[in-house]
Amino acid sequence: MAQVEATTERIIAADAETVFDALADYSGTRAKLLPEHFSEYEVREGGDGEGTLVHWKLQATSKRVRDCLLEVTEPTDGQLVEKDRNSSMVTTWTVTPAGEGKSRAVVTTVWNGAGGIGGFFEKTFAPKGLGRIYDAVLAKLADEVEK
Repeated sequence: MAQVEATTERIIAADAETVFDALADYSGTRAKLLPEHFSEYEVREGGDGEGTLVHWKLQATSKRVRDCLLEVTEPTDGQLVEKDRNSSMVTTWTVTPAGEGKSRAVVTTVWNGAGGIGGFFEKTFAPKGLGRIYDAVLAKLADEVEK
């Protein structure tokens, strides 16, 4: 099993604290940022950053649906880590300043991919698909905080 990684980033015209707070607001803002690939969104514990337990289904392709139960931690300033209890998937959101009134939001997801020929296709195509999904999340995030 090879590790698969997908990374997407965006410069957002809002300060890093505002962007981070929006991402960490699982009980409010986060649900508004999710495109149609996400369903059954539910905050089960917490709701604001560290200590949150959130559930959703992620439909990456027409045939592939992941049932995700994510534990949220904040290991460093400006960073949210979502570890899926149901798989090896870990998503890290990092928000840093990027000049006056701007920030850089980077999302990286890693997981243990399949072996063999299936793993080859997963490693080749899954990062692009997931990148498009998270690009849509970042676009909605920008729309939300740049108001």
